[in-house]
Amino acid sequence: MFRKALIAATALVAVPALADTPELLLRGYAEQARTTSASYAGPSPAAGRRLFHQQPRDWSCATCHTDQPTATGRHAITGKAIGPLAPSANPERFRNPAKVEKWFKRNCSDTLGRPCTSAEKADLIAFLLDPKNGA
Repeated sequence: MFRKALIAATALVAVPALADTPELLLRGYAEQARTTSASYAGPSPAAGRRLFHQQPRDWSCATCHTDQPTATGRHAITGKAIGPLAPSANPERFRNPAKVEKWFKRNCSDTLGRPCTSAEKADLIAFLLDPKNGA
């Protein structure tokens, strides 16, 4: 029992701790990126936009979330409605670190074929928070 609790607590440390706003989560991912890369210049909405539309496999983020992050999307296979990805249109987005990590893990694997880096996560959130993108 103690071992399971220790493993769960350790896993949460890897997620930007106690982030309850998209801005705090963004800051946490950016800090993680700086610790792994001295050349990391900080979150880039432009890099996030490129990542959002990047399609190295069968689909990109935009395939299901649409080109407008403020719009309701639809899952490419199941057809299930997906709430807007931009926090300005969906206040629940990027508020629960464990949930954010779950979806980054699943969606980065599906779209990129690998886990997203902390820098990519920060860039994507910066893109979704950028007012030019409907945020």
